Amino acid sequence: MREVEKLTGMVIKVSPVGEMDKRLVILTRERGKITAFARGARRPGNPLMAVSRPFAFGQFSLYEGRDSYTLRSAEITNYFEELALDVEGTCYGSYFLELADYYARENMDGTGFLKLLYQSIRALLKPALKNELVQRVFELKAMVLNGEYTETPPRPVSDSANYAWEYVIASPAEHLYTFTLTEPVLEEFSHCVEINKKRYVDREFHSLEILEVMMGKY
Repeated sequence: MREVEKLTGMVIKVSPVGEMDKRLVILTRERGKITAFARGARRPGNPLMAVSRPFAFGQFSLYEGRDSYTLRSAEITNYFEELALDVEGTCYGSYFLELADYYARENMDGTGFLKLLYQSIRALLKPALKNELVQRVFELKAMVLNGEYTETPPRPVSDSANYAWEYVIASPAEHLYTFTLTEPVLEEFSHCVEINKKRYVDREFHSLEILEVMMGKY
């Protein structure tokens, strides 16, 4: 009998396979990004249906195969269901999942990225925080975790924007979303993050394109 492995993580990508199955990409603390197949997860009433959806966070029980895992069960501690009630928040969250998928690797320590992703999605649910600020903090910290960033903003900025930059670089994920910025400072900060992103990130993100259209940025 195959041994069950328990991994803590979040579902970051879901795609249909065949008539009844799903292919999941899960960002895990212990193994980084893994692929897992949820057999029968598209069949109504199947216990894997609810746990096999984006944003589901918890402990996944899996059988390890040669190139992928098979999902046996999961204990989900947060589905982030509130996000589904907010179209804009869902778009931001979907972009975070895409960026996590871009950065995460198999057989790496996924603790840092998983904490960042979890705290960033939680931050989207806080009315006091602007979603754009959450986005830019998430992007900068993701680049920091991947070792692709500048210690200081890539262009001259105000003291407030410079402090925000240094704070994000130095702070753990749990303390990232404890500040707000005025509109002018947020604009400065966002522009600097965008400069770095264009320098280090070599791909377009579908959910970000949808978000930009929705927000009237094009």
